[in-house]
Amino acid sequence: MNKVVIIGGGAAGFFTAINAKEQNPDLDIIILEKGKEVLQKVKISGGGRCNVTHACFEPKELVKFYPRGEKELLGPFHTFMTGDTFEWFDDRGVPLKIEPDNRVFPEANTSQAIIDCFEKAVATLGIKVLKNHGVTSIEKENNQWKINTKNETFIADKLVVAAGSSNKAWELAKNLEHTIVEPVPSLFTFNIKDKRIVDLLGISVPNATVNIIGTKLESSGPLLITHWGMSGPAVLKLSAFGARILAEKSYQYNVEVNWLSRPTDKIVNVLLNLKKKQPKKQVILKSPFTEIPRRLWERLVIASEITENFKWADLSNNHIDKLANQLTKGLFNANGKSTFKEEFVTAGGIDLKEINFKRFESRKHNNLFFVGEMLNIDAVTGGFNFQNAWTGGFICAKAIAEN
Repeated sequence: MNKVVIIGGGAAGFFTAINAKEQNPDLDIIILEKGKEVLQKVKISGGGRCNVTHACFEPKELVKFYPRGEKELLGPFHTFMTGDTFEWFDDRGVPLKIEPDNRVFPEANTSQAIIDCFEKAVATLGIKVLKNHGVTSIEKENNQWKINTKNETFIADKLVVAAGSSNKAWELAKNLEHTIVEPVPSLFTFNIKDKRIVDLLGISVPNATVNIIGTKLESSGPLLITHWGMSGPAVLKLSAFGARILAEKSYQYNVEVNWLSRPTDKIVNVLLNLKKKQPKKQVILKSPFTEIPRRLWERLVIASEITENFKWADLSNNHIDKLANQLTKGLFNANGKSTFKEEFVTAGGIDLKEINFKRFESRKHNNLFFVGEMLNIDAVTGGFNFQNAWTGGFICAKAIAEN
């Protein structure tokens, strides 16, 4: 009987184990989890609802959401794609639903549905799950793997490391001759202290364009003002694609925000037209752009040196230009970052050149596999990191199931 040890009791580890055992019931599979509980990241993801995947069904389009791993994942996505994820969970009694922003969640609207599905499957299939079994070292002996934990030692014919973005797991991989790309944070809020946005916590615009001055980094989408500064999909996407560049800048850089994602000259024309059409109305009282909430509009008007009693007729061309620039070319200084530690994502991990993506197997050692965030693969927010776990887990399981 082939013995398989999977290090990591998270999404990628469970998915790999279940698929491998279903394809080859003769496998003896053990999952080793260092903590007291399994599937903790699944539990808290998506605000406790588990953002399972994203409703993008073309591999060539899907890979564009991965700042690292775009080229490597194209082939695997032709093997196991988002549609396969829908089918996999539906076959096991967990139907999924697509939300208006294309994020995908369980119809039950709780991550517990995914956890229950996995735990039921491992119990039914006879897969052992051992908690409080942190791995201390891995050795290769006679074409087998010797996995040492504080509790006991395991011998495996095939070894899968699915321990997430874990420094300890990367250290174990390094000891097995693998190159680790130094991890840096991805998916983080821009820390910005600026009187234009202070105390506007929770205010958002539906489609802003954000770019980092002095770089080619640019992103569009919803932008959210937070206690720390700026967040939302536009900022998080930019933080993912710019993870290494922003780390090199020690998280100090200038951000340009186009709150309307429209050209400056077009906004100038709109403002001049408003001056003609409603000359007696006070500028500050109402935002003429439905996308800009009133409180944000007030701040941008004041920042344009337009006082509270100014009517549209009082605006000079200089005022119009300043207001148009605040709306489309607002400059903000970012100093630092904030991450949600529970859903912390890193750019970094095992160098992708050292992995055979037809099997998710090490090019350094036979029968050594890596899936999930162990690899230098990460994505923007929206269910893409889980899809990487499902795809890698399925392909890895197929390789493990072979005799």
